[in-house]
Amino acid sequence: MGINQFIDNEVKSNDVVLFMKGTPQFPQCGFSGQVVQILDHLGVAYKGLNVLESPELRDGIKQYSNWPTIPQLYVKGEFIGGCDIVRGMFQAGELQSTLKEKGIASRANA
Repeated sequence: MGINQFIDNEVKSNDVVLFMKGTPQFPQCGFSGQVVQILDHLGVAYKGLNVLESPELRDGIKQYSNWPTIPQLYVKGEFIGGCDIVRGMFQAGELQSTLKEKGIASRANA
């Protein structure tokens, strides 16, 4: 399986996926840590994939999304954005609305 196929499979088979530096339990960059904090605050179940474990994954996700930075958040197969976008959406209430629209359980729509 090529890296693009692996990424595509992860994005499509998990409701919420975060490509990040480190793990949800131990983020290894501040931006990844901020997105983890937001998702944890909202009580969203998600899968974290550590791009530091694989240079192929780290480069592959940037090509897959045509987005140059990590972390990258996907919800129901749709690319949401990186740290700044996710933080801005959260602060405006848009992230909570997006999760609700896509049927993702969170504290915001419990």
